[in-house]
Amino acid sequence: MDFLVPALIVLATVAAMEWVAWASHKYIMHGFGWAWHRDHHEPHDNALEKNDLFAVVGAAMSISTFAVGSPLVLGANAWWPGTWIGIGILFYGIIYTLVHDGLVHQRYFRWVPKSGYAKRLVQAHKLHHATIGKEGGVSFGFILARDPAKLKAELKRQREAGLAEVRASATS
Repeated sequence: MDFLVPALIVLATVAAMEWVAWASHKYIMHGFGWAWHRDHHEPHDNALEKNDLFAVVGAAMSISTFAVGSPLVLGANAWWPGTWIGIGILFYGIIYTLVHDGLVHQRYFRWVPKSGYAKRLVQAHKLHHATIGKEGGVSFGFILARDPAKLKAELKRQREAGLAEVRASATS
C-alpha cells in the first residue's frame, strides 16, 4: 500500500506533462521560443537540433523536482512528493523521446507503423509539420493524437482563413 500514492503521483505527473508539453509547444516553441524550435521544422542533416535544448529544460524540471523532494538536498524541508513528480517528468521525457524523436522522426530507429495508434501519432505529427512557419498549425501534443481527418479539416480552415501557410498536399 505504501507504493500506491507515489505510483498515482507518477502517473498523474505523466498525464499532466502531456498538457504541459502541448501548452509549451503551442505557446512557447511556436511563440517566443521559435528561434530554438525552427530548425525542427526545417530539413537538415544535423544529428542535433537547437530544438533539443527543450529536452534540457525538461531535464532541469525533473532534476529540480527530485531536489525539492530530496532530504539530502533540502534536509527537513524536503517535500516528499517532489521525488515522485520528478520521476513522472522523467518517464514522460523517456516516452516523448521514444515516440516523438524515435517513432515519428525516426532519429533512433526505423519503424513505420501500418495501423493502430502508432500510425495515428505519426500522421498527426506529420500534419503538425504541414504548416510553413510558426503560425497556425495543429496537433501540438506528443502522446495524444486527434483524428487525422479532423486535423486536415482544421488545417484547411486555417489556410482558407489566412491564419496559416499550409502545404497544399496536407489538406488534399
